[in-house]
Amino acid sequence: MITSVELRQKYLDFFVSKKHKIIPSASLIPENDPTVLFTTAGMHPLVPYLLGEPHPEGDRLTSVQKCVRTNDIDDVGDNRHNTFFEMLGNWSLGDYFKKESIEWSWEFLTSPAWLNLDPKKIAVTVFAGDNDAPRDDESAQIWDELGVPENRIACLSKTETWWGPAGQTGPCGPDTEIFWWQGEGEYPSAKSSPGTDPDSWLEIWNNVFMQYDKTASGKYVPLKQKNVDTGMGLERTLVVLNSFSDVFQIDTFWPIIQKIQAISGREYIESANTVRSMRIIADHLRTATMIMADNIGIAPGNVDQGYIVRRLIRRAVRHGRLIGINENFCSQIAEAVIGIYKNIYSEVLRSHEFIADEIAKEESKFRNTIEQGLKEFEKLLAGFQIAFDKTGERITEISGKQAFKLYESYGFPLEMTLELATENGLTVEVEGFEHAFKAHQDLSRTGAEQKFKGGLADQGEMSVKYHTATHLLHAALRAVLGEHAEQRGSNITAERLRFDFSHPEKMTEEQKERVEDLVNYAIQRDYPVTFAEMTVAEAKEGGAMGLFEDKYGAKVKVYTAGDPNEMPSAHENTLTFSKEICGGPHVANTGVLGKFKIIKEEAVSAGVRRIKASLS
Repeated sequence: MITSVELRQKYLDFFVSKKHKIIPSASLIPENDPTVLFTTAGMHPLVPYLLGEPHPEGDRLTSVQKCVRTNDIDDVGDNRHNTFFEMLGNWSLGDYFKKESIEWSWEFLTSPAWLNLDPKKIAVTVFAGDNDAPRDDESAQIWDELGVPENRIACLSKTETWWGPAGQTGPCGPDTEIFWWQGEGEYPSAKSSPGTDPDSWLEIWNNVFMQYDKTASGKYVPLKQKNVDTGMGLERTLVVLNSFSDVFQIDTFWPIIQKIQAISGREYIESANTVRSMRIIADHLRTATMIMADNIGIAPGNVDQGYIVRRLIRRAVRHGRLIGINENFCSQIAEAVIGIYKNIYSEVLRSHEFIADEIAKEESKFRNTIEQGLKEFEKLLAGFQIAFDKTGERITEISGKQAFKLYESYGFPLEMTLELATENGLTVEVEGFEHAFKAHQDLSRTGAEQKFKGGLADQGEMSVKYHTATHLLHAALRAVLGEHAEQRGSNITAERLRFDFSHPEKMTEEQKERVEDLVNYAIQRDYPVTFAEMTVAEAKEGGAMGLFEDKYGAKVKVYTAGDPNEMPSAHENTLTFSKEICGGPHVANTGVLGKFKIIKEEAVSAGVRRIKASLS
């Protein structure tokens, strides 16, 4: 058996042997990118460098990146879908391209020195071409030269074999995906490929070739800097390497399943419904734990990342009930997750107490909500009885509208309403519920599309100004409140900045005014904004602030606003300068920022405050 620890190390060792530099996983919460809630791929933290900015570690990089994707949350419960996963990735920033990328993928997968997978069970896809761009003959030829049979090279449309752009315009290009045979029989038939028999093939690796720039007019023009962006799913690859039947048998899931078995008194293989519920519990609480473990300190809430955490915990509680768990249990599952990752990601152990407390509070709150929902269900039954007493006609069906109210107001999933209905000799108008649910989803999706419409991190003029302003704000907060005031997250649009920081209590009006004055003083001084590349140790020694330090590589960029030979002091009446580790981008001089104004200061979670501010 190959473990997750071994696979991570093999991957990194392989690409180090190909002259790549290892960079650590970035935060699960994207910095200064309002377009997505979570880091969804290894390329996400590298957007500025994919767009041409030099990376301190060079033009060949590799990492193991924590990721969260919730777009297919309803698919969780099958044998392959997860919301949290780890992505093994390697990048070329204008260096090597298709030939090296494909050949190295093949070597890592099939060489006896590395993963030693059977080449006869591997198939690939390439872009078939359309009116925008030609067929990717180059990739197809490389695969052919490596010995992949023609019938295992599936030429598919842009829907299946094209990446990006994430927004309406920007970098994009064809990809070539690598699949492993999981169908019936030891080997696939001559006619089977990911194009003809997709259910029998499991995607394990995707090599993206960013070679085009989609313009505002819809044209695809060649990029000056051609990049390679690859992603190999750790979990799925472990399934393949260990010949498991599902992803929940790997070592980053199985201890969680075992804990669920112990708490519920049921076996994983007891029934299809039990299997599905245990998978959902394991996946959702693993994801909630990893989100909450992030240094930013996301707690269950009603908006953004907090809402996703709340939804994951509540769905886990529902499925716990379906397998007979009627007492609080989620914190015990979180403990199992922490045990798995505490030696891989240091922030997991640091956040131990926060995770346990917040999950316990959320579960208790939701169980109270469920109890209220059960009372509402009893009222519904009583109403049916009253109607029968008056008319003599018995109501035998719960309407879709009634079922949806139980869902929307009390968190009852349809399956819970169906279960209760069956116990009481009733049916449920499922079609009516689904119609109401779809209308609800459409409304939610409309709002989501507004949030996610931007695509890649915004590099516009105002966003760059706001990004620079967060540095001044951070320094000002530390000068006014003390050095404990450290960044816990930020979110920037073209209209405002949002900055989360550690502080135990509400800021006074005087403190807010003082922070505003310091930031505006720095703007009025029109400080030059410059950067230098150095090691993390050198940056710290030079007095630079460094946030989320685990994500930094051996070399970093340190941006300075002001005289780099002077240090800011909490005892002075003026802000001397800001010096901070950051990837950019920034304005050239602070004077272009305009007037800084704090709009709102509020609590985010225990010990974390949030400032919203504007420039005018």
